Amino acid sequence: MRPMQVLALTCMLLVGAHASAAEKTCKEAAHEKKLAGAAKTSFLKKCEKDAAAACEATAAEKKLAGAAKNSSVKKCTREAVGA
Repeated sequence: MRPMQVLALTCMLLVGAHASAAEKTCKEAAHEKKLAGAAKTSFLKKCEKDAAAACEATAAEKKLAGAAKNSSVKKCTREAVGA
């Protein structure tokens, strides 16, 4: 697999604790759970935080540093959140 595909897949799998399927984004999971208002905001913040942590771990495994790491983490997190 290509490195970016592996990275994206890993991020999605780790975020999967909040979503029932690996393909779901945080926003899709919140919509599926019919969250609104403060509950939705809280869920999305936690989901984004968890996604960022998972993406950071993936970047560390790949031994990325500097701009490459920042770019990879940002893209991975954005994809997991569904922004």
